[in-house]
Amino acid sequence: MSSHVITPGPYRATKLWNVVTGLFRSGMPLRKHRLHFRVHAACFTASAAVDWLHQLLCSNSNFGPDVTRQQTLQLLKKFLKNHVIEDVKGRFGTEDFEDNNLLYRFPTTSPLKPIPCPAPATSSIKKRLSIRDKDGFFRFKSINKHDKETQENVDPAIQAQEEEVSQPSTEKPAQQRVLTEEDEQELWRDITLTHLQKILGLTSLDDVLDQRHVNPQNIIHNVTKVNKHGVVTLDDKTDDLPHWVLSAMKSLANWPKYDSGQPSYPGFERDVFKTVSDYFYSLPQPLLTYELYELFINILGLLKPQCERVAIEALQLCTLLLPPSSRRRLQLLMRMMSRISQNVDMPRLHHAIGTRTLMVHTFSACVLGSAEECDLDELLATRLVSFLMDHQQTILSVPDYLVRAVTDHVQYLRTAQLPAGRDTNDRDLSGGPMLLHAFCRQISTVEFEEQRVTSSQKAMAELLEILLSDQNITEKDRRKKLKQFQKQYPDIYSRRFPCSDRDDKKDSKPKIKPPLLNIKKTKVFSIRN
Repeated sequence: MSSHVITPGPYRATKLWNVVTGLFRSGMPLRKHRLHFRVHAACFTASAAVDWLHQLLCSNSNFGPDVTRQQTLQLLKKFLKNHVIEDVKGRFGTEDFEDNNLLYRFPTTSPLKPIPCPAPATSSIKKRLSIRDKDGFFRFKSINKHDKETQENVDPAIQAQEEEVSQPSTEKPAQQRVLTEEDEQELWRDITLTHLQKILGLTSLDDVLDQRHVNPQNIIHNVTKVNKHGVVTLDDKTDDLPHWVLSAMKSLANWPKYDSGQPSYPGFERDVFKTVSDYFYSLPQPLLTYELYELFINILGLLKPQCERVAIEALQLCTLLLPPSSRRRLQLLMRMMSRISQNVDMPRLHHAIGTRTLMVHTFSACVLGSAEECDLDELLATRLVSFLMDHQQTILSVPDYLVRAVTDHVQYLRTAQLPAGRDTNDRDLSGGPMLLHAFCRQISTVEFEEQRVTSSQKAMAELLEILLSDQNITEKDRRKKLKQFQKQYPDIYSRRFPCSDRDDKKDSKPKIKPPLLNIKKTKVFSIRN
């Protein structure tokens, strides 16, 4: 039961709710209990429910060992509110759930929530056009009636020569492609989302991300405008953290080496920590934004030891979609949390909770949350923030492969030439190094054998030219290798040196050796002599 993992997909939070409630109803031990001289069958105490559910959540791959008993208690309160459980008198909703010996039972109604069906696309919503829609940035090149059919395993040089011969002499020269700033932004957007879709293993991102909320300018800013420490810099300083918050975060992150003149009264560090937490709770929305909530929820399906590298790459791309101010706050907060958790000199910030646990549970609601109340928000946010804090240096860095992919494609499109007669303002940006698929025409066995022979002979002819032009081998070795090549591939050698056949024929005539009669007979040596 604990190994059941909800893979990435739409409505993941609802599916997780159904899994948890199903496991709780099927596994929670039930027995008879006596209350006020009355026996109640098939029920359980509140404390027993907290113990059992807490153990289940800690061992479940969707939540992990960071779940606390207090979070389990909060989840049981939501169970009571949503009629997953009820007290033995049948009350629920308005009642409160406490960690005590009160008796509860399961109602006869099903607690599972229906998974919403995706709304059909309406014609009233006009989807914003992108490069992939304009002429197929990631689509295949369309084949017109007059286009020549592309053949597989055909020498590109031969095909190019045939195309040159087939072109009319009156054709205009090729023109350079014009790539606008808007086109570059669309390239950043489309390449980032394509990599993200591939990492998540989804057929489409439409169910987990409203792509109208993806601003390519945010991606470009988060990639290009960073300081030497890798933290995003803002053009508008009014969006930055207030000076007093930055000062407080630096004080905690570098405790106690930040400022020798800081106050030293007992509990000062707790007051500073509360100041920082109050600021982040005062923000209008979580750092990962409401629009990206469903996307980050799906990343939780990858937070397994065997998928750690994949989860890091997915979070790298997802955090690039954030507004620059939110990404900067997230970077600074995660660095502070990581340093405080690893600082052995930091005094205890809570009398009953460890420093790491306090960091995660204090700021989880400030990092991830939905616009509407979600039953598993706190548990899901805790798991994600714990992973973010442990891998913050890698996750919040700029992925080099993405920068190279976009740069190479932009350079390709800028240097590529349009066919003659095409307008330079034509928005066909198809083709290039980022094409993910290509169609090919199946050929017959006879054609395959012909092309195989042609390709192999061409390769051996190139090898012969290398032997002739290689300056790193001696003439003796060159002659030796050429002799071996001539013996193994006489046809290719004869085409390269046509006059050598006649020389070989002349040399192949038998030579008349001089008679051996004039050789004197040697005298046999003998002991008798």
